[in-house]
Amino acid sequence: MTLLLAEIAVATERLAEAGVESPRNDAEVIAAHVHGVPRAELHLVPDAAFEPRFWDEIARRAAREPLQYITGLAHFRYLELEVGPGVFVPRPETEVMTGWAISRLREMDVAEPVVADLGTGSGAIALAIAQEVPRARVYAVEADPLAREWAARNIALCAAYAPHTAGRVNLVPAEFACALPELDRAVDAVISNPPYIPVGAEVPPEVGDYDPAGALWGGGPDGLAAVRVIEEAAHRLLRPGGLAAVEHGAPQGPAVYWIFAEERGWRDTRNHKDLAGRDRFVTARLAGG
Repeated sequence: MTLLLAEIAVATERLAEAGVESPRNDAEVIAAHVHGVPRAELHLVPDAAFEPRFWDEIARRAAREPLQYITGLAHFRYLELEVGPGVFVPRPETEVMTGWAISRLREMDVAEPVVADLGTGSGAIALAIAQEVPRARVYAVEADPLAREWAARNIALCAAYAPHTAGRVNLVPAEFACALPELDRAVDAVISNPPYIPVGAEVPPEVGDYDPAGALWGGGPDGLAAVRVIEEAAHRLLRPGGLAAVEHGAPQGPAVYWIFAEERGWRDTRNHKDLAGRDRFVTARLAGG
């Protein structure tokens, strides 16, 4: 066994003791990042090339700093995004909702579908849609200036390695409630992963200590104040027959379902599951069209 593999084994134990959910995976990802090699080639790193900085990064992860902050990268569908302090780290659960939206947009009989991503954060949802729905025009709305900086960086990076996305993601500095008035009744799909955690709820250290508070706490005793604002914005922005997709916490499915109520003009409201089989996002169609 090489020195690096032996150190990874020790690091795995240390991360497990610290309560990290996937200690072996994280130790290997950090080792590959520090040594500049693919994970599949970790066994090829010679002992003389072992980088002691590996243990500095393991200490950060043992302190429950997010793995993505340590490597500076987050993977989302087919994208590699830059992330760090000040921006919410995109999760696999959001990929499921984004995939649903991409499938529906591809089915639309619309030459250039218009999409509003409300609360874009790192730009993950907006960029995935632009990459996978080549004719879509996406408006990425973000009020927080730090998160907006990360989104702008990722939009530029994506345009470099996926040139067909260039110019099709427009970053808009605005709050949900008043965003994009020029597009009222003209948007084909509204999608959002808004803050929805109830105040006082327990969250892992990687979330509570590092993700920006504005991306976590949804407001109100049920955590759904921001979701209600998203519903109002979607109602204003969507054309008749347009679609909304909104992420929420696993226990909140029934409550979010009734936010998109028939009395408010919504049709075909549905709860959808995440990869673990838990309620994770609601979709609805605005009446008409």
